[in-house]
Amino acid sequence: MSTAEKMASKQRDISVAEFFERNRHLLGFDNKRKALLTVVKEAVDNALDACEEAKILPDISVQIVDMENDRYRVTIEDNGPGIVKKQIPNIFAKLLYGSKFHTMKQARGQQGIGISAAVLYAQLTTGRPARIWSKIKETEPAHYYELHIDTQKNQPEIVKDEESNWKKKTGVKIELDIDASYQKGDQSVDSYLKQTAIANPHATFVYTNPKAEQFVFARVSDKLPKEPTAIKPHPYGVELGIMLKMLKNTESRTLQSFLTGEFSRVGPQTAKEICDAAGLFTNMKPDELQLPHVEKLLDGIKKTKIIAPSTDCISPIGEELLEKGLRKEIPAEFYVAVSRSPDVYRGIPFVVEVALAYGGEQPSDQTIRILRFANRVPLLYQSGSCASNKSIVQTNWKPYGLSQSQSSVPVGPLTVVISLVSVWPPFTSEAKEAIAHYPEIIKEMKLALQDAGRKLGAYVNKKRKVADQQERLSIFENYMPEVAAALADLSGMSKDKILESMRKMLEKNKEYVQAHKEAHKVEKVEKKSKEEQIGLAGFDNEEE
Repeated sequence: MSTAEKMASKQRDISVAEFFERNRHLLGFDNKRKALLTVVKEAVDNALDACEEAKILPDISVQIVDMENDRYRVTIEDNGPGIVKKQIPNIFAKLLYGSKFHTMKQARGQQGIGISAAVLYAQLTTGRPARIWSKIKETEPAHYYELHIDTQKNQPEIVKDEESNWKKKTGVKIELDIDASYQKGDQSVDSYLKQTAIANPHATFVYTNPKAEQFVFARVSDKLPKEPTAIKPHPYGVELGIMLKMLKNTESRTLQSFLTGEFSRVGPQTAKEICDAAGLFTNMKPDELQLPHVEKLLDGIKKTKIIAPSTDCISPIGEELLEKGLRKEIPAEFYVAVSRSPDVYRGIPFVVEVALAYGGEQPSDQTIRILRFANRVPLLYQSGSCASNKSIVQTNWKPYGLSQSQSSVPVGPLTVVISLVSVWPPFTSEAKEAIAHYPEIIKEMKLALQDAGRKLGAYVNKKRKVADQQERLSIFENYMPEVAAALADLSGMSKDKILESMRKMLEKNKEYVQAHKEAHKVEKVEKKSKEEQIGLAGFDNEEE
């Protein structure tokens, strides 16, 4: 029979590495196909973040080699700033270690888990260490490490540490041997890199798949994204427990200075208004506030009108670049991109962007293709659980020329891109595969879809009108001889003269229809302004 003492002797700390060693499915390693994608994704995300932070246009190489028996060697190499020697072991072989978790600004990585989890997966499935090269200066040799993770301590184990003559100016290269499965399709590495190229038009990717086929996704912009600026938390998003922690840890001497120093958008006057609304004195000491005081403080914040958070902390793709990226990878006949104004959920700023590619060789009898992004990273799994899909299903697509059953994804030759950028995208799990159903986010997604959809509807209606005109002209052309003969009998005029007049009229109408088709094509391809599109003035007025 167990006693309390015996039971207590069995209890001990659980290392986070041990936890994820047993629960690797939480990080996206629940099957071999998905594991291959997750390893590539985590390394590419880190490479993009590092290049952008160092203001370097990313050139990223991804190579996957089939070693047979469901074993693959994954190599990802970038041209970023590199990593200093002493940080390499912790970054790659220690879970929950990173620089982005406590920073309020947009980034692909957040938790300090991703790349170290990939190293852990390689260790679990092949037993082989991660191999890392890093070079921070062209004039100095690279550092080379082979690393394992001590899962009981969540600490790096250094297998090898030496200098290397890696021929690279600066950058990082990681090589992992993993158990995996390679298949093409919508949830493959191939699809992930193609979508990443759409959302990151400033980056170039060179990809060699396990079949030794090489693909180059070249950049279409030499302009780096605007660098996000870290901001302080906004009062509207702070919960009771977080407020208690902030009050305990602050160095501010008064409640007023605490509010102005620890939060964004709170000046001395706003801090005084919050205190007045809460019934608290501005000179109270933060560390002496008790739970009832903090509850009053939160109530006072809710009652006070505070300016929305600054959006300097996020960097949207932008309508022009999003459309360029979509044009580069998805052949279609019509493109449109929409970027919404910033909004907030739980005090956290976010922006929703939407792009549509319609027609071309896309199948018209299948459900539309949906490409989901969070902070420029493709989301390939758990689409049914994502706010993006919910917003699409809740949008009425019939006015935009697509067929749609009730509460279902529409059918038609269309690709939809939905991109969310935020300081902290609300993912449904640690694997970061779907966006949670926050009402504010779904509302913005629907508004962006409707905005883009109206432009698509205008295009589809114009196209349908032109097709109808062409069909009427074709029918008229087929019956011209009979009509000319009948008019000749009624009027006594020559049938040939009537037929000639009708042919001239037909040619003018054909030219008119063709001119509108070509003009509309120019409008979409060249993105000319309305002032330049004189021939489309009538159509533009109809659209408005």
